[in-house]
Amino acid sequence: MNATPSPAASGGTPPLRLGTRRSALAMAQSGLVADLVREVTGRPVELVEITTYGDTSREHLAQIGGTGVFVSALREALLSGELDLAVHSLKDLPTAEPDGLRLAAIPRREDPRDALIARDGLTFAELPPGSRIGTGSPRRAAQLNAWARSFGLDIETVPIRGNVDTRIGYVRSGRLDAVVLAAAGLIRLGRIGEATELLDVGHVLPAPGQGALAVECAASSVALTARLAEIDDPYTRVAVTAERSLLAALEAGCSAPVGALADLLADGQVVTEMRLRGVVGSLDGTTLVQLSTTGPVPASPSEAGDLGRELAAEMLAKGAAGLMGERAL
Repeated sequence: MNATPSPAASGGTPPLRLGTRRSALAMAQSGLVADLVREVTGRPVELVEITTYGDTSREHLAQIGGTGVFVSALREALLSGELDLAVHSLKDLPTAEPDGLRLAAIPRREDPRDALIARDGLTFAELPPGSRIGTGSPRRAAQLNAWARSFGLDIETVPIRGNVDTRIGYVRSGRLDAVVLAAAGLIRLGRIGEATELLDVGHVLPAPGQGALAVECAASSVALTARLAEIDDPYTRVAVTAERSLLAALEAGCSAPVGALADLLADGQVVTEMRLRGVVGSLDGTTLVQLSTTGPVPASPSEAGDLGRELAAEMLAKGAAGLMGERAL
């Protein structure tokens, strides 16, 4: 564990220790949260770099389970008192909240869509037959294969891992024709201009919680929890709660082929409804269970959770349970 210190005035308030993974993307995300935390607490914040199992393992995420592999080391540091708070990509966070920790804030969500980075500036529909597309996500593989099949395109999804540079490098070197990454990460790194297409959620639903960040702290840190609530975005909170409740009700982890997105629908400037969409698919895309529901914006995270569980029950009744085990790419 290494600290990137933020100097505090001699004898002044000690800095809050914010835990983050070491990757460039994680550091960028944590830096954004650190700025928000400084504003609401008036305290300096230092980033403390933590190495997680997901960072050191070379296995594909679908093989090691995905759920929690980027999270557990940060949580252990929180529980031991080494950290005051930690930042996670919400899509990596297990749906069950552990004893002793609180999901204190979910700041306003960035673009939840997936982004295609393809050779020669191509869009997905322009890719030639036999194109090889890199992704470590069974969810993406299932939906990309289904989308390609819908207009007669033959593609091969190839399992990949690594940071953003590594993944894009597969395209730049010619080893792959395209890769798919989360648009939010590219935006936070200032690299969204490298995307050749932002994928329509009508074809590829994102992972539950994609584009959102989670700020955790110890449940015993009552005063800090109260201050962090000031950076919580209520609309993002109810949307991702509905998505994650659907995921939990399907008894699926973040490596399962499940996509979900809650859209907030506005009448002019007033948000009036929320539409929740969910999908589960076989890896080859031959079978998709895709349903949606629309209703009033939930008045609380509890109501949002109910909405997610109701849609999950409908999906299970349509055969989603039989697709839950399809994780290996």
